[in-house]
Amino acid sequence: MRGYQMTRRGALAAAALAAAFSLAPLSASAQEASSVYQPTVGQRGKDVVWVPSPQALVDRMLEMAKASPADFLMDLGSGDGRTVITAAKRGINALGIEYNPDMVELSRRNAEKEGVSAKAKFEKADLFETDFSKAQVITMFLLPDINRRLRPRILDLKPGVRVVSNTFDMGDWTPDEMAEAGGDCTSYCRALLWIVPAKVEGRWTGGDGEVALEQRYQMLTGSVRAGGSVHSITQGKVNGENIVFTAGGVEYSTRINGNAMEGKAKGPNGEKPFKVVRE
Repeated sequence: MRGYQMTRRGALAAAALAAAFSLAPLSASAQEASSVYQPTVGQRGKDVVWVPSPQALVDRMLEMAKASPADFLMDLGSGDGRTVITAAKRGINALGIEYNPDMVELSRRNAEKEGVSAKAKFEKADLFETDFSKAQVITMFLLPDINRRLRPRILDLKPGVRVVSNTFDMGDWTPDEMAEAGGDCTSYCRALLWIVPAKVEGRWTGGDGEVALEQRYQMLTGSVRAGGSVHSITQGKVNGENIVFTAGGVEYSTRINGNAMEGKAKGPNGEKPFKVVRE
């Protein structure tokens, strides 16, 4: 009888242990689910507080930048990853730079859920220590003072890089385009686009005349000497490597090609080729 009683007690104990172990994974799963990181609007980060960009504005920003699968996009301060993920859904290889490691992991999980992990990548990094020279498109939702601090590095990027900011400007660098998200967007609904201009300030000379350019970001002033006359430049602008300006009733439409400025000059007597070389 004693042996039987001991065996029965052992069986009961084993059953209790088995039940406990069978419940343990459920308890752990529940605990894990409750501990998954969830950001809160307004939480403080390294340089900014986190506020998600409205999806309507994310779409608008990508459209303004004409972002395509031929581009590599970098999102500076990528938060929960929505801009990078939206770009990846459009077939664009995109990289989010985010200082908060919890946000980075959240973004990776979000990308996996959306099935775009192959194109949507995220790195834990400091914006001011990150090389974004390989990007053709840069998106950001940062504060104006951070935008201004990043501005010199952006201006040193390859001409033609498109930079789009949610709401905030870059100081006295006037955007090339501004647009509203529209729809049901109620806050942070404005997108600003800049196109990195080529650095063209200086003297350009050749058989077609002489051009002296003064540059402030994408805006140009200066003069053109042609046919013995000097004319002031008006409506001068650089768009990437493309340059347009008017002088003496002649409209110049040119493009930078190495150290040469080549294009056309259209005046009262018709249109002709135009070329000058940087001194």
